[in-house]
Amino acid sequence: MMKKLSLIVLISILLAVLGCTENSNRTETELENKFADLVLKNGFIATVDPNIGNVTAIAINDYLITATGDDQKIDESIGANTEVIDLDGRFVMPGFIEGHGHFMSLGRSKQILDLNDVDGWEEIVSKVAVEVDKSKPGEWIFGRGWHQDKWSSLPDNAIDGVPINDTLSKVSPQNPVVLGHASGHAAFWNDAALEIAGVDEDTPDPDGGTIVRDLTGKATGLMRETAQRLISKARNEYEGRLTPQETELDNRERAKMAADEALKYGVTSFHDAGASFETIDFFKQLESEGELGIRLYVMVRRESNEIMDAALPQYKMLPEGNDFLTVRSIKRQIDGALGAHGAWLLEPYLDLPETTGLVLETVEDITGTAEVAVKHGFQVNTHAIGDRANREVLDIYEGVWKELGVDGKDLRWRIEHAQHIHPDDIPRFGELGVIASVQAVHGTSDGPWIPSRLGDERAKDTSQPWRTLFETGAIITNGTDVPVERIDPIASYYSSVTRRMNNGDAFYPEHIMTRQEALETYTINGAYSAFEEDIKGSLTPGKYADFIVLSKNLLTVDYEEIPSAEVEMTFVGGELKYKK
Repeated sequence: MMKKLSLIVLISILLAVLGCTENSNRTETELENKFADLVLKNGFIATVDPNIGNVTAIAINDYLITATGDDQKIDESIGANTEVIDLDGRFVMPGFIEGHGHFMSLGRSKQILDLNDVDGWEEIVSKVAVEVDKSKPGEWIFGRGWHQDKWSSLPDNAIDGVPINDTLSKVSPQNPVVLGHASGHAAFWNDAALEIAGVDEDTPDPDGGTIVRDLTGKATGLMRETAQRLISKARNEYEGRLTPQETELDNRERAKMAADEALKYGVTSFHDAGASFETIDFFKQLESEGELGIRLYVMVRRESNEIMDAALPQYKMLPEGNDFLTVRSIKRQIDGALGAHGAWLLEPYLDLPETTGLVLETVEDITGTAEVAVKHGFQVNTHAIGDRANREVLDIYEGVWKELGVDGKDLRWRIEHAQHIHPDDIPRFGELGVIASVQAVHGTSDGPWIPSRLGDERAKDTSQPWRTLFETGAIITNGTDVPVERIDPIASYYSSVTRRMNNGDAFYPEHIMTRQEALETYTINGAYSAFEEDIKGSLTPGKYADFIVLSKNLLTVDYEEIPSAEVEMTFVGGELKYKK
C-alpha cells in the first residue's frame, strides 16, 4: 500500500514539474513576443493618426508597427534583443508617398544627360559636345530636364520661345541627339535625329502633336507632344541592338537607381503613373526576388481598351502581407503640358493665340477605358492640366457613373495634376469624390511663367486652387512627377505651405496649405488615393513600419528652414533602407 501511494505521489510530482516547465516555456515565449524588434524613443513622432496624435516613441515587430506612445510606455517593449534608437529629439513621420511619378523614367534619368539645372541653351550645347567627344559616330545621345522658361536668356533666333537646333547640329553632326523637355511633353532633336526619323518639309503634324518650323518650313528641332513618336521606330531599332540579357540588366539598373534615389529622399511608396503589362511583369519578377526597394502602386498605361478588357483580371494585384507591388488602376492622358503649349484650355493661350492646346487621347477612348475600369474594379487616373481638360475628364467620369449606375465616390478616381481648374468646376471634385493628385512643386517651379501663358487674371482664377478644393471636401495628394521635377518631397512640402517661387514671390498665396494638411497630402491622403489607408500613410499599430527620420521638424521649424531639412534614415517594413 505504501509503495502504491509513493508511486502515485511520484507521478503527481512529475506531472506538476512537467506542467511548470510547459507553463514556463509558454511564459518565455509570450515574453519574447511581447518585446519589440525595434524601438525608437525620445523623439517627436508625427503619427498622422488623429486618434493618436504626436508621440515620443514607437515599437516595431517584423514589418509592422505594434505600439506608439511615450517613452515610459514603449520601454515595456524593450527586451534583450530589441534594437533601440535614441532619436535625441529628432522628427519622425510616415514615409513620403510619391503620389505621381515615373519609376523607370527616374532610373533612366540617372543614366543620361541631366539638364534640369542648366541656365541656358549654350550650356546644353556644351554638355552635348562633351558627350559627342566620348561617343562613336552614329551613337545616340539622350538627355532630359531642360525648360526654356527657367533659363536666364534665349538666343535671338528662338522660335515659339525655344532655340533652333543649328548650333546643336554643328557639335553633333554624326550623332542623333534627343533631349527631352522637363515636362516630358516635348523634345529637342538635332538634324541627325530629324533625318533618321524621316522628318522634312513635307512631313505633316501628327494628331495631338506639332513639328515646330521656321518661316521657311524647316523643322527647328522642337517636337511637341505626339510628334516625339515620329522617331520611335528608329529609336526602337537602335535600342534593339542590345541582347535580351543586356536589356534586362539595363532595366534592373534603372529600377535599382530609381529605388535608391527615392529612399534617399524619404519616399517609401511610389505611385507609378504608367507602366505597360510587360513592365508590370518585370516588376513582378523583381518583387518575387525581393529586389523592389520601395512599394509600388502601378497604373496600367499604353494598352488598348480591348487588351485591357481581356487582361486586367490577370493583372489585378492587391496588397497581401508585406507587399511591394499593387496593380489596380489605369492611367490615361487627355492633354499635354502648359509649358509646351499642350495643355487643353477653354480659351486660347495669351502668348500663342492661334491654339488652345492639344488633345492627346480622345474623350471617346477615355470613356471606353472608364467603362472597362468599372467592369473590372479598376481605378481611373487621368492626366489633365488645362481647364478644358479638367472639365472634360470630370464630365467623362460623371457620365460613365450615371450610365452604369455606380457610386463614383466609392471608386476614388483621380485627376492627375489638376493644375488649372475653372472656378465652376472646382466644387465638382468634392461633390463627385474625384481625387486631385497634384504636385505642389509644379506650382512654384512654373509659377514665374504661368501668367505669360494665361494672363494674370486667368492664372489667378484657375492655377492650383488647393484651398478652394479643400473647402469643397476634395481629397488632395502630393508628389513631384519625377523626373519632371526632382524626387524631393521636402521641396514639394515647402511649396505646399509657402507657394514660394525661386524669385522670392509667392504664387497666389491664398491657396497655401497648413503644415498638417501638407503632411497629410504626402502620407495618409496618398494611401487613401490607392485604397491603402488601412496599411500605410500613418504610424498606427497594425500598419506597415514605413517611416523616416528627419533632421528638422516639418511641423514646427521656421518656414525658411524647411528646405534644409534632410532625411537621415528611411525604413520600409521595419528595415533600414537608407542612412545618411
